[in-house]
Amino acid sequence: MQYRLLYFASLRDRTGCDTETVASAAADPRALYAEIAPRHGLNLSPERLRVAVNGEFAGWDRALRDGDEVVFLPPVSGG
Repeated sequence: MQYRLLYFASLRDRTGCDTETVASAAADPRALYAEIAPRHGLNLSPERLRVAVNGEFAGWDRALRDGDEVVFLPPVSGG
């Protein structure tokens, strides 16, 4: 399946991109994040992130479908 991933804030800085399309057999956001995290050197655990699928906040166990847009949102510090 193909997923469109969006990255913001520290995740965008770490990956060096704000969007990418990946081919993956991951069935849910947790498996997808586990697959991409080592490739990009992402060290935040899923418990510290929020996830959205197709513009709506979602649980880490939400079933993914081909063509879904997945966003991993890191904690944001204010100032």
